[in-house]
Amino acid sequence: TKAIDDVSLEIKPNQTVAFVGPSGGGKTTLANLITRFFDAQSGEVLVGGVNVKNIEKEELNNTVSYVFQNSKLINASIRDNVLLGKPNASIEEVMSALEKAQCLDIIDKFDKGIETVIGSKGVYLSGGETQRIAIARAILKNSPIVILDEATAFADPDNEVRVQQALSALSKGKTVIMIAHRLSSITDADCIYVLQDGEIVESGTHSGLIERNGIFTKMWKNYSEAAEWKIAKEVNA
Repeated sequence: TKAIDDVSLEIKPNQTVAFVGPSGGGKTTLANLITRFFDAQSGEVLVGGVNVKNIEKEELNNTVSYVFQNSKLINASIRDNVLLGKPNASIEEVMSALEKAQCLDIIDKFDKGIETVIGSKGVYLSGGETQRIAIARAILKNSPIVILDEATAFADPDNEVRVQQALSALSKGKTVIMIAHRLSSITDADCIYVLQDGEIVESGTHSGLIERNGIFTKMWKNYSEAAEWKIAKEVNA
């Protein structure tokens, strides 16, 4: 079976679009076609009007930044982890990226600051802290297209606000593609595409889709009820 089928869409520069839908619906596959993690068996994927298959791998890599839901850091210093985004960057650029990604509190808690080696003894980073350093790397890379694959999924409440602020800094002036399970994170998207069984079944703004009273409306109701239940449970705990 095809992971995605007969999907056609255009994302304009500086737009923020979101892919939503059930697990296995094709959201991540669609995003992965842009970065050529996979190639389409038929049809074309164009970036700036050019087929991705005709773009040099390095150039495509410089054009697209990817922030995963569980970003990995390498066992090296915080500085080296951020420099992966742009190896020839100055220390000022690294610090600026860390600041925009809300990472200064992470650096402050270690004696060695940005020279702290991830994975060394006594160095522990939470999922949200790891995510912010990965976002700093993407901010330093400064590519025009950003793909966020459920990038706030593992952040605890304290970290979540900071991760969101870091993502806002990263997304400024960029073309952003969000793969989302948490529907609250995409209410401001320019266009939401609902994917089911590899096809786009609905698309539009959040308010437009709610008015349509279709699949997305059902998803939103279920999501909102689950969120309310979780809050009620925490209040009564």
